[in-house]
Amino acid sequence: MTLRKLFFATISAAAVMMASPSFAATELQVQRFFGACDADFGKNTDVSKAVGECGIITSLINKFAADNPDIKVNVTTVEWPGYDQLTAQFASGDAPDIVTIHESALSDYQSKGLLMPLDDLLKTVGVTPDQFTDAAKQGATKDGKIYGLPLDNWTMLYHINMGLFKQAGLVNADGTPMLPKSPEELLAQAEQFKQKTGKPYFVQNLANETALFTRNLYTYLFQQNSDFFADPKKVKFNTPEAKKVVEMYKAIYDKDYTTKNLDYAGAINAFLAGEGGVQLNGTWVVGDYNAQSEKPGTALNKGGYAVYPYPQLFSGAHAQYADGHTWAVSKKDRTPEQTAAIGKFLKFFADNDFEWSRTGHLPAYKAVIDSAKFKALPHRDTIAAIATLGKPLPSQVQRQFAIQDIVGEEMSAAVSGQKPVDKALADMESRVNELLANL
Repeated sequence: MTLRKLFFATISAAAVMMASPSFAATELQVQRFFGACDADFGKNTDVSKAVGECGIITSLINKFAADNPDIKVNVTTVEWPGYDQLTAQFASGDAPDIVTIHESALSDYQSKGLLMPLDDLLKTVGVTPDQFTDAAKQGATKDGKIYGLPLDNWTMLYHINMGLFKQAGLVNADGTPMLPKSPEELLAQAEQFKQKTGKPYFVQNLANETALFTRNLYTYLFQQNSDFFADPKKVKFNTPEAKKVVEMYKAIYDKDYTTKNLDYAGAINAFLAGEGGVQLNGTWVVGDYNAQSEKPGTALNKGGYAVYPYPQLFSGAHAQYADGHTWAVSKKDRTPEQTAAIGKFLKFFADNDFEWSRTGHLPAYKAVIDSAKFKALPHRDTIAAIATLGKPLPSQVQRQFAIQDIVGEEMSAAVSGQKPVDKALADMESRVNELLANL
């Protein structure tokens, strides 16, 4: 063979090898929220060294990619919650393969046939719904099928600066925080806290905020046994139960028992700086706040950090609003190799749910929530009750994030005095029902 022929034969063989599926990596398009933190964790594959939602999710994906060099994972990070972008991607036929979707938002896409039911695929990799906690299974199931691999269940919590609670005289003999048992007791304790510390009882992110208002309202409607979504297509918010909740938060606002002009980041910074007693925030910051409490010189280290579910302020159900995160899979034509790669990805996250639970979210798997290593994590003894307290909206309720914005806008207007409470509740109800009537 001449040198020229040998050269072209070599090039041809290389081309065949590059084109062969056995040598080409299978690509997966993965889209997620949870923030960006490449500077700290962009190359980290030791998940045990990661902290917080962003750090842990980034490190988990890095670890999966390192363990599976035959699968190329292309990650897109979107601003929370990312649903406007996802909806546009579906409309253009360019949806990611795997995407983070809240359990409360699954039905928006599942009801339109945009998501792949996962029961059969999960079964091939040894993941079955009986492994999920009841809350996770309920949230991921739509029309009798699993439409998202559950990652967790989450809810809002009382994050407490124990140093300021001690200063305010709001600590029990056993060293635990003294939590209110009624709206009247909450207001009385908030007044005592303000008088003793000179600071607001609550650190809330009320600037440009809707989610916090809505989650607070849902929790205290549940505690009054208000079945406000008895009809998933027609809500009842203009009720005596809702009025009690809104008036309670309006009193907190009017009496300066809360911060008022902070956005989400500002509220976190204020709480970490010791500028208030209780921050209303989610399970996702437990890991970060506990880490802060272990650093000498921080406000949380000075007097201690504690975290509890919302207190039971009404005599009805012991419940509070909860949701969960899932990995959902878009419905599209794929090669067997791509489908198998998705199965591997989902199995990896199921197997590593303990690592994700270090964020503070409750595990989605019974084996993890019952494990000694989960129970040994800080503060799990006080927040584990969420597994039974957590309650989502009915799964048939669509457009839950759009509803959240409406409810939050109207509650904000009522609490800040921009609208009378009755007017805000009437508008809240009519706006949500108009939205649901036009699905």
